[in-house]
Amino acid sequence: MSDAREDLCRRFLAQAGWDRAERRVLAADASFRRYDRLNRDGEPAILMDAPPPQEDVGAFHHIAGLLLDIEMSVPRPLALDREAGFLLLEDFGDRTFTRALQEGADEGELYRLAVDTLIALHQRWWPDVAGLPIYDEQRFLDEVALLTDWYLPAVTGRQTPAAVRDAYLEIWRELVPVMLSVPQSLVLRDYHVDNLMILEGREGVARCGLLDFQDAVLGPVSYDLVSLLEDARRDVSPELAAEMLARYRAAFRHIDQWSFAASYAALGAQRNAKIIGIFTRLCHRDGKPHYLHHIPRVWRLLEGDLQHPALAPLSDWFAREIPSDLRSVPEEKKTE
Repeated sequence: MSDAREDLCRRFLAQAGWDRAERRVLAADASFRRYDRLNRDGEPAILMDAPPPQEDVGAFHHIAGLLLDIEMSVPRPLALDREAGFLLLEDFGDRTFTRALQEGADEGELYRLAVDTLIALHQRWWPDVAGLPIYDEQRFLDEVALLTDWYLPAVTGRQTPAAVRDAYLEIWRELVPVMLSVPQSLVLRDYHVDNLMILEGREGVARCGLLDFQDAVLGPVSYDLVSLLEDARRDVSPELAAEMLARYRAAFRHIDQWSFAASYAALGAQRNAKIIGIFTRLCHRDGKPHYLHHIPRVWRLLEGDLQHPALAPLSDWFAREIPSDLRSVPEEKKTE
């Protein structure tokens, strides 16, 4: 943190009454955000440092309020300075689902809780909320273009030809109705075990704490299931994934089975293509190469998604333009 930003931070904490709190770095992530843990005479809190214009703490604050309104467990905002990019939050502790799994917690139990939490969210969510961004065609296309704009040049050594890129995006344009063929709800977008917390002393789905939802949009209900079950950072067995999908489907029997399966596969392919591009960009643009080792897993997930009949044209494009010998981990960009 620069000296100027540190001064802004201290001013924010003083105004919030936390200037005398002990403070230590908690985490940084793939974005520009970082987090500190505060302790004020035994009272904990989390400081989110999200510098504008790259980040907007107001989005997190807004979505948190909406989720609290429908009784989902999210960190309660304690103080906000949107202009400077600081937000003080309730501290949910350290027991993420990821940590609990590493400690030997029952995998099936945790994933059932995660799916039940999504079910509750989708059952409680109201149909329309003004001001929320929508997962529309342009957003889908901008995201999948990360693969042709970052990953493909990294493994071929040349820019993607315009005709190849255009053909790819046209196929995706035709798949948008497939992705949107299920009901719409709030999509948290990064719904996976790293961003879910176990909250002791709470019952039912309230035990599941939600993090990292500032990029939430209105979109297809199948998206966050894909985030959970096609996890870029963790293997989920086909048996567990099938059980969780069946659990979700049992709560929403009115959703057409074929439409749901096609939407799930198309969104899986969309998300995994985006992630491959993002992980490449994080390395080559942002100097964060440690995400690259996840790429083989993401390719396996993408190849599984492409098996769905609705994605046959997309599968053909991949076979032609990114055959198996190109589905590799990009080399780290050498610095001069």
